[in-house]
Amino acid sequence: MVLLESQTKLKKGDIAPEFELLGIDDKKHTLKDYENYKGFLVIFMCNHCPYVKAKVDALNELYEKCGKDIAIIGINSNDSMDYPEDSFDAMKQTAKEKKFQFDYLVDETQEIAKKYGAMCTPDPFLFNSKKELVFHGKIDNAMKPDDIVTEKTMIVNMQKLISGGKIENDFDPSIGCSIKWKEN
Repeated sequence: MVLLESQTKLKKGDIAPEFELLGIDDKKHTLKDYENYKGFLVIFMCNHCPYVKAKVDALNELYEKCGKDIAIIGINSNDSMDYPEDSFDAMKQTAKEKKFQFDYLVDETQEIAKKYGAMCTPDPFLFNSKKELVFHGKIDNAMKPDDIVTEKTMIVNMQKLISGGKIENDFDPSIGCSIKWKEN
């Protein structure tokens, strides 16, 4: 496990890179699917990372509190050849077990993770309805799997986006396992 902090490739105001990815519902998904929301949250994640596992309840809470106004999109870019626990079938099983209600997509070529500049899992990017980046960073302040949450950073920022409020800090790095890149 390589522990990484997210980096800033996309800056505040940058437009979300387009994608067409297969979801665990066996349908292709694009950004156009999320046009009727006040924004969308793209979270690069996987099944096996202890940092993602520690955020399962937080991910479900994001959906429960903000999912009708802000689309939540999980994207798994890990190399499933070397990490079979991150395979498409395993994604379906994990989503079922963890009761994910948000879209969970696979980025088999890893091109989307590269376009977004995703580094770790989880690595969340929050965009407004114009597809502009408004926040890139942590879900909450529990940075290690055993830490106790005292500040729900992403929920606060999502609620500000929904209500038209100003998000003060546009980058607050997430921390997690490195994305498992394919060998070229």
